[in-house]
Amino acid sequence: MTLLPNPLILAFDTSGKWCVAALLSGTRVLAEQVEEMTKGQAERLMPMLTEMLDGAGVTWADLAAIGVGTGPGNFTGIRIAVSAARGLALGLNIPAIGITACEARAFQAPSGACSAIPAPRDMVYLCRHEAPNAPPELMPHGQAQAFAAGKGLSLIAENSPQGLAEAIARIAAKRWQVPQPAPAPLYARAADAAPSRHTAPTMLD
Repeated sequence: MTLLPNPLILAFDTSGKWCVAALLSGTRVLAEQVEEMTKGQAERLMPMLTEMLDGAGVTWADLAAIGVGTGPGNFTGIRIAVSAARGLALGLNIPAIGITACEARAFQAPSGACSAIPAPRDMVYLCRHEAPNAPPELMPHGQAQAFAAGKGLSLIAENSPQGLAEAIARIAAKRWQVPQPAPAPLYARAADAAPSRHTAPTMLD
């Protein structure tokens, strides 16, 4: 274990077409990595985290907490990161803090802006300006713009991975010493899969 003056927070997110991670010590970002990809996050996440720790000269045992993006976003991608965070937290006996995409985007947004997360078919997940940790509302992009304008806010609807992991890490750094529920995926809509229409087979004794 390395003796560090400040708590070390590892944060990551795979809720979109990316795999991102950041390592925060106190207020200083020791390392940050952004890799854009359409698939392969499950295979890339753990090697990326290991590389980041090695590059910073620290070990898994040095971590004080983990921050993870919980969505909304890609259904499978969210589960990859959340499962990894919960497994690491259990194995290392440290807390894992779930941070929604709305919280992270609100942290990044300038004053006077309302954040939204792009969704398919010209829709967006509108984040609640007054309560960014609340579930977002799925609506047409134009409706979200009108809503923001009605409150005197500009709408920022982007899905860039830049700075996302750092935002998650900084939010987690404010919460890790307070008991938190285990991270859970935030699905703003149902998964793109329908239940089977076939009758289940009868189980025989």
